[in-house]
Amino acid sequence: MKIFKAFLIVAAIFLLLSWMIGSFLGPDDLAQCGASPSSKTGCERAGAVVAISGGDTKARAAEAIKLFQAGWGEHLIFSGAAADKSGPSNAAVMKQQAIDAGIDPNAIIVEELSETTTENAEKTTNIFKQNGITSAILVTSAYHERRATLEFARRSTGAKVRSHPVATDKQWSSWWWLTPSGWALAIPELASSLVLSTGGVDRT
Repeated sequence: MKIFKAFLIVAAIFLLLSWMIGSFLGPDDLAQCGASPSSKTGCERAGAVVAISGGDTKARAAEAIKLFQAGWGEHLIFSGAAADKSGPSNAAVMKQQAIDAGIDPNAIIVEELSETTTENAEKTTNIFKQNGITSAILVTSAYHERRATLEFARRSTGAKVRSHPVATDKQWSSWWWLTPSGWALAIPELASSLVLSTGGVDRT
């Protein structure tokens, strides 16, 4: 009986820890909003919806496209260099995905040079300044959202950036804690996010 009780306690601690890590990594500033923007604080339309590539790039682009089509942003920005240097940039591929979904190419801005999250933030916030964008909704995978938002917030001195993660993609789901691959994603992201939260520098 004592062993069983000890097992239950350990299991409960493990589940709580997993929930806390998942919640920390994937903040969603639109969680209390409806499907479309409104006058409610935190639920207003943004100057841009931004998707950064990496992981399941197609799922990130799809979520950004869905938000844009629902009226959440004036511009749609895709950021990311080519995964394969011989092919098109990830940003260009995401742009084509958006055009195929019926979005006006004139509403889309691409940033094709970034190879890291830090570079995504640096180069995309420059686009904010060049285009007078003062607010944005940042879309990336749930495990990556915290770190990406911290990088953008550090550089977006003139723009408010809200988080909105892709809840489930090819690499991540609410059951991430049951797989070694889930922990392999979570632990480095957690470490990097904590470094950034305390004023440190992350270059991944």
